[in-house]
Amino acid sequence: MKPFKTLDAVACPLPQSNIDTDQLIPARFMKRSRADGYGGFLLYDLRFDEAGAVKADCPLNDTVRQGAQILVSRRNFGSGSSREAAVYALVDYGITCVIAPSFGDIFASNSINNGLLSAVVSEEDCESLLAGLQDGAETATVDLEALTIRCANLVVPFTVDPVWRTKLLNGWDDIDLTRSHAEAIAAFAAADRERRPWMQPNGTATANSGA
Repeated sequence: MKPFKTLDAVACPLPQSNIDTDQLIPARFMKRSRADGYGGFLLYDLRFDEAGAVKADCPLNDTVRQGAQILVSRRNFGSGSSREAAVYALVDYGITCVIAPSFGDIFASNSINNGLLSAVVSEEDCESLLAGLQDGAETATVDLEALTIRCANLVVPFTVDPVWRTKLLNGWDDIDLTRSHAEAIAAFAAADRERRPWMQPNGTATANSGA
């Protein structure tokens, strides 16, 4: 993954609570190949009517918000089923950071593993960010190192799990994170060989092995 340190980008307000994974990508689109991209199906029923026409009142369809990489929404974002395709849809659309007061647990974990920051802010700060964007602010700056969000005249703090923050700052997946502890792992293994030599396989067959 690409390291995430600071993101200065177009931000889109989505002032709704309980945006669930079925809204993020309706199940009827999940038969399609990921190779084709899921971005066009993100929040499809919010962005388009039954005939497939663009809904003018959807914030993501606002011409000012085209190319948005930051999404600001209300609490319980990404609730519902565990479908990772919901994260794929956001990432394929171009969203790199979602800001909300709370997230579905599995969604948040899936987000980090796909390079998407789920930034947790207070309810009060969330409403201030939404108000700033709805009043004309077009961009925001998310600083993962400082754990701050700047938008218009606002500077608000956010939180993220420290391990997830480390992974994003370095562009690491779970394997990379494990490898970052290679020296400590090797030291433990060496000490364990000294402490419990009888636990170490010697690569030879025993009399009872049938070999």
